[in-house]
Amino acid sequence: MQERYHVISTLVENKPGVLQKVAGLFTRRGFNIDSITVGQSEVDGLARMVIAVKADDKILEQVTKQLNKQVDVIKIKDISKNAVKRELCLVKVNIPNEKARAEIMQYVNIFRANIVDVTEETLIIEITGDMEKINAFISLLKGYGIKRISRTGLTAMARGV
Repeated sequence: MQERYHVISTLVENKPGVLQKVAGLFTRRGFNIDSITVGQSEVDGLARMVIAVKADDKILEQVTKQLNKQVDVIKIKDISKNAVKRELCLVKVNIPNEKARAEIMQYVNIFRANIVDVTEETLIIEITGDMEKINAFISLLKGYGIKRISRTGLTAMARGV
């Protein structure tokens, strides 16, 4: 069976150790979690965990069944196909000269990013969007010399009701 990219939204008890238990189930099955984000949900005492992973459908189904058996797990949904997916990324890039600064600022405008810090030598740029958008932006900046990249990982929400 072929591996696909899956985005799993999980509602869990907001208490210590739950993240480790959930991540452990994926690890024991040999999955590398591409990203995992956790934060408070719309329900007091519950957190929403968004997990991005490459897996085949059969093994992912087994992991989902095991997650459902966990006392701390309230609800699990694969939202891979019908969701709004976003990531936040900060990129610190060199500014070798004024021409480069102007070019980088054009990229920032085109990609609807924001410059959040400026020094004589570097810019820190904040960009949000899907992974493809962020990867394309980073690719354009590589020629200037990227000093640091910090990515939050994917967060997502199912569309509709």
